[in-house]
Amino acid sequence: MMGEGAIISFWNSTSVAYAQPIMHGLSSILLLGTLAAQKVLGLPGTNAPLQRRAVDSFLSTEEPIALQKLLCNIGSNGCEAQSAAPGAVVASPSTSNPNYWYTWTRDSALVFKCLVDRFTHSYDANLQNLIQEYIAAEARLQGVSNPSGSLSDGSGLAEPKFNVDLSTFTGPWGRPQRDGPALRAIALISYANWLIDNGYTDTAKQIVWPVVKNDLTYVAQYWNQTGFDLWEEVDGSSFFTVASQHRSLVEGSILATQLGQDGSSYSKVAPQILCMVQSFWVSNGGYINSNINVNNGRTGKDANSLLTSIHNFDAALGCDANTFQPCSDKALSNHKAVVDSFRFYSINKGVAEGQAVAVGRYSEDVYYNGNPWYLATLAAAEQLYDALYVWNKQGSITVTSTSQAFFGDLVSGINPGTYASSSSTFQSVVQAATAYADGFVAIVAKYTPSGGALAEQFSKDDGTPFR
Repeated sequence: MMGEGAIISFWNSTSVAYAQPIMHGLSSILLLGTLAAQKVLGLPGTNAPLQRRAVDSFLSTEEPIALQKLLCNIGSNGCEAQSAAPGAVVASPSTSNPNYWYTWTRDSALVFKCLVDRFTHSYDANLQNLIQEYIAAEARLQGVSNPSGSLSDGSGLAEPKFNVDLSTFTGPWGRPQRDGPALRAIALISYANWLIDNGYTDTAKQIVWPVVKNDLTYVAQYWNQTGFDLWEEVDGSSFFTVASQHRSLVEGSILATQLGQDGSSYSKVAPQILCMVQSFWVSNGGYINSNINVNNGRTGKDANSLLTSIHNFDAALGCDANTFQPCSDKALSNHKAVVDSFRFYSINKGVAEGQAVAVGRYSEDVYYNGNPWYLATLAAAEQLYDALYVWNKQGSITVTSTSQAFFGDLVSGINPGTYASSSSTFQSVVQAATAYADGFVAIVAKYTPSGGALAEQFSKDDGTPFR
């Protein structure tokens, strides 16, 4: 386990401390979308449409395959990752064209946030063992000096990827990538909260907190500096990164208080980050510019923003627009703008607005000639599922001038206003939005091979999966 001892360093006349964890050994976006769809999204009544039944069938078949494939890529017991270090998430067993035989901080954090959510929903000793191995691996990686820097000033925490044995990758790469520390903190905070709720506060404080503290301290210090985006292509300010940084400090401040630690610096910086989050909104276009502080010739309409909305979903926030919650007017307007930007794909031709299409990363993409991605298409579905959950929970839907174009695709002639769940307009929106969300899943199902394994992309011309 990570010990309580720490090496403290100071620089630039600023009291920013990074704890060096001491290792003693641990003793003790499709899967989430699946849970959401199964939980809340059947249409009213007993006669579900054909598409809903097909989607339900696909999800029930695909979920165990997706989980098994995910677990296979976690060292050292995963079937595809037995030569990787325990707790290391391997991006892919592919070692050429492309070589993904590395462990990325961002990807690993997103994988384990998913596993932690499954674990906290239903206790599983095997998952808990993996989580503990992940904590140990990440604690070790935090102390590994690399081309981005070291732990002494925190700069090394933004190194994007490492070799699967947890050694430094020294080749050229798009670095730094500043979302990794925030996402790792979010994943571990979720586990720490479970520990506290189940009477293991000391474990949360002594084992998890030192790793989380390093990442939160990094975010609080470096949040307003540019870096590479989640696609590892654009060096600027990324919506996904900045929004993740905000969430990490908000949740980290709360955890610090629960553990009797000083989280004042996190709560002080978080509002500043939230203020910056607003600057990504393009008011005269009704969408989010996913990368700012850079001039790359793109519109900024990017699946980056869809992923941000679902990864920062918090039902308790309702349809809050400042955090771009999935059902907020800004997030829905952006959903339309991003999805519509991909209607030029050959496999999407002739599909009307308000109906699902295959979604890529961004329309200007040239990576392997630019194609739809499974995760981007499912993200479009998941945002709608999240929105439906909140609408049903709060018993109303609000249409504003900002979101009117989105809702107009679902219910012709709809006007701004608030529609209670007892209204026919509410029911019409729910039915249309559910069908819209299901449509994205149906596209993924259509282009999923019979064995259920999902590639990275599928062809924009004929849907053939590859990479």
